[in-house]
Amino acid sequence: MEQAPTSNDATAPRRGVRWVVAPAAIFALLAALFAFALTSGDPSKLPSALIGRPVPETSFDALEGLVDGGQPVPGFTSADLAGGEVRVVNFWASWCAPCTDEHPLLMELKGRTGVPIFGVNYKDQTAAARRFLGRYGNPFARVGVDANGRKAIEWGVYGMPETFVVNGRGEIAYKHVGPLSPQSLNEKLIPEIELARKSK
Repeated sequence: MEQAPTSNDATAPRRGVRWVVAPAAIFALLAALFAFALTSGDPSKLPSALIGRPVPETSFDALEGLVDGGQPVPGFTSADLAGGEVRVVNFWASWCAPCTDEHPLLMELKGRTGVPIFGVNYKDQTAAARRFLGRYGNPFARVGVDANGRKAIEWGVYGMPETFVVNGRGEIAYKHVGPLSPQSLNEKLIPEIELARKSK
């Protein structure tokens, strides 16, 4: 003869369900918050743990076949960013539509400030990258390649394009996530360059 379940037996299945539902609900809530954070607000305001720290120890090989004035355009290393002069580092790719949109602003930045801009070509085809610069102009004093994207991870890059201001000591002074706009160029990037120049 089957015995009626005790009060402990009756609550056991309910407790088991709670142990399954609670973590799933917490995960769903966190996923929703993360998705909201990624799709709302100003992406350029995402914090960077690298601000005020030396640039990551990285070496970017030159973009093969890229020349300027008959001379090969060199790649660069992290040591090249610590020579006493403020520099801008821009991560870009020929397949990136926002990179195309912001490119004229990089050309303007070069003309207005004279700051050396170092480009990092990200997960791109060499010929496509050269065609891009041939078509839109080359604002870069140096162009390095990050073929597999690992170096961008070390720099904390979220996606293309991203732009960094590096002070004369080789420290990251400012990070802009996403394409530059005329407003961000005038109100953020150029003032940050001038501030970095004064903080030598």
